[in-house]
Amino acid sequence: MRLLGLRLHHVEMPLVAPFTTSFMTQTHKRCFLVEARVETASGAIVTGWGENVALDRPFYSPEHVDGASEVIERWIAPLLFAVEDLTAETVAHHLRRIVGHPMAKASVEMAMLDAQLRAEGRSFASYLGAVRTSVPSGVSVGIQDSVAATLGVIGGYVEQGYARIKLKIRPGADVEHVAAVRREFGDDLPFQVDANAAYTLVDAAHLRRLDAYGLLLIEQPLGEADIRQHAELARLMTTPMCLDESIDSAEAAVDAIVLGAAAVVNVKPGRVGGYLEARRIHDIASAHGIAVWCGGMLETGIGRAANAALAALPGFTLPGDISGSDRFYAEDVVTEPLRMHDGVVDVPTGPGFGVEIDEGRLDRFRTSLKEMSA
Repeated sequence: MRLLGLRLHHVEMPLVAPFTTSFMTQTHKRCFLVEARVETASGAIVTGWGENVALDRPFYSPEHVDGASEVIERWIAPLLFAVEDLTAETVAHHLRRIVGHPMAKASVEMAMLDAQLRAEGRSFASYLGAVRTSVPSGVSVGIQDSVAATLGVIGGYVEQGYARIKLKIRPGADVEHVAAVRREFGDDLPFQVDANAAYTLVDAAHLRRLDAYGLLLIEQPLGEADIRQHAELARLMTTPMCLDESIDSAEAAVDAIVLGAAAVVNVKPGRVGGYLEARRIHDIASAHGIAVWCGGMLETGIGRAANAALAALPGFTLPGDISGSDRFYAEDVVTEPLRMHDGVVDVPTGPGFGVEIDEGRLDRFRTSLKEMSA
């Protein structure tokens, strides 16, 4: 294929409710969608879509949405426009001179994947080697103002039938909330917590109190660079240790597994540089007997559909953060948003990621548009 043009649709989508983590509160999803126009070997012009998952400030990772957009415009796009025979599988190779910026790279690779598969009439699930037609749907619950509010929000998701509950935690909003959830909903509720790097190893004794509540895992309690410290904490706790921010590549996953820092890995395609690298991490973890699950970044229907296909690979043995679109958005940018039913979401089967853009909604949510051409 030859890349003819890229369009970056910057959008701002209101969330149905504020979403609070240890590092920020979001009331809107601010991101950009990547529209790639390519020419195939037969001369056909095909369009593919990707989604950039960087936040609007560098609190989750060093990347942020405006920086990612600039990196694509100034460096990624010119490099890829110069390639005569480009495939989705070679995007990372051609961008190897650009240090870092995995979310920027991932969003462009994603759009190329969608275009390539649409040209072939093939679904993303088939391309990856998915073995399931639906995947269990977990939901991520932000930090609430009170224990009562936590119970109320979780109770609503339990009634809706979500397969797993994840609760965000931070110092001052952790053990008391977890204990209350177990008292209210019992020990059979699949339940895990996510600290988003809010603690240090000094907090080990406090974090060990969570061992009493039969959690599926504790996710990224320490800093993203603290792989050795996570390994030490893992030896002190019985709750399985899961890494998120620390895993930014297949190499990082190997290091964490070998050092004993991760009994579970949260795979987020944007964080690791794309879905092809995410599949490599899945393969590495499976070879080491390590469970993986698919994390979320409040994706629109584009990323949500792609994540569902990824989570249908055999090594994804734990429910991921693949909720229905209505968990975060009253309206999505795709014509057929993913819906949760009976605790699962169905894996799209159409060409590419299997979703189509709702142009009217995209126009309403769009705040700016950047266009680049070869």
